[in-house]
Amino acid sequence: MIGTNNITDWVIAGAKQDKRFELTAVCSRTQERADEFAAKHNIPHTFTSLEEMAQSDLVDAIYIATPNYMHARQSIVCMENGKHVLCEKPFASNAAEAKAMIETARKNKVVLMEAMISTLNPNFAIVKTQMEKLGTIRRYFASYCQYSSRYDKFKEGIILNAFKPELSNGAVMDIGIYTIYPMVALFGRPEKIEAQGIVLHTGVDGQGAVNLSYKDMNATILYSKIANSALPTEIEGENGNLLLDKIHITRQVDYIPRQVTSQGKEQENIKQSIGVPLDKSEYFYEIEEFLNVIEQGELESKTNSHFNSLTTMEIIDEIRRQLGVHYPADDCKNIG
Repeated sequence: MIGTNNITDWVIAGAKQDKRFELTAVCSRTQERADEFAAKHNIPHTFTSLEEMAQSDLVDAIYIATPNYMHARQSIVCMENGKHVLCEKPFASNAAEAKAMIETARKNKVVLMEAMISTLNPNFAIVKTQMEKLGTIRRYFASYCQYSSRYDKFKEGIILNAFKPELSNGAVMDIGIYTIYPMVALFGRPEKIEAQGIVLHTGVDGQGAVNLSYKDMNATILYSKIANSALPTEIEGENGNLLLDKIHITRQVDYIPRQVTSQGKEQENIKQSIGVPLDKSEYFYEIEEFLNVIEQGELESKTNSHFNSLTTMEIIDEIRRQLGVHYPADDCKNIG
């Protein structure tokens, strides 16, 4: 593990549900923090140098959960030393970094996978298998708007990491990505992107609304860190709809067929629950996928694939360009 934040705790809890997982080492910026985290999770080895851990024979694979702007460089160092990498979302600061990461993975023949939980959720697999019932699909709509607890501090003039462009942060990177990645996994690359949103005084986006065009289909995504929404996600087809309670962690999926009488009149739509209960931590499934890919001798996940991660970063780059959100990492020419 590189990083000792809350999400690392959650990933460890999910990973422990897979018997193949063994947590051997943690790397942190200070020995004190590394020792504290190691004691908390019973981790036998600690490092304060990424390079030393990447070169160590103690570990086979490394999970990276550091600030976004560090993802590319740290992933590349690990992969150059022959380590498989599970990198927390967002994959990188931008598409250029994502391309460099993918090239390094392929050159060193190691697994590189983005830790995107939503597409590895068992209910997302159900969505993929049930979409054929919808007939011709006309719209994808996804919303993830969650008022950030850090936004109150922001309004007081205290700028925490979530709103710092130098860390490659902001709403689209933090939660907007949850609406984009599943769209790419289901429908691929859009033909056109039109974005609008609110950019905060630090230079990061607070929220956004994006319309995307596919051949014969539209997509709309809403995301925010400065307002809440209870809207679900919906995939709309000519023969029916699929309704997902939440796009980032889907626990309920309903199929709503378009019902027509023999006289051709519309009947009241009847929901059919087709989702499955999650019997494990939502973070278990990404660890399971990562380990499966390694054990099967593959170099990338078919679901959280290099294409999906790179295309998602390209879409985010274009959204940021249209909103006027620029990161220092965008100016860096020496990736890794």
